[in-house]
Amino acid sequence: MPKILVIEDDINIRKSVVEILMLSDYDVAFASDGAEGVATAQDYEPDLILCDVMMPELDGHGVLKAVSQIPSLSRIPFIFLT
Repeated sequence: MPKILVIEDDINIRKSVVEILMLSDYDVAFASDGAEGVATAQDYEPDLILCDVMMPELDGHGVLKAVSQIPSLSRIPFIFLT
């Protein structure tokens, strides 16, 4: 089963996206901010990352830069949610 990481600070959007993906038989993990998302990506090793662009502290561009610099995560497809 493909693993998807959702990084979204808006709880309602995050819940909706996670629920839709789970109902579509994806294995889903989620994080509520960019820093948590990078840490979760390292532990979870997803097949795809869906990430909000505008988040406090570490925004989506910062998350993309961070995961791109981690060899085990650098080739994971990354899609911005906006």
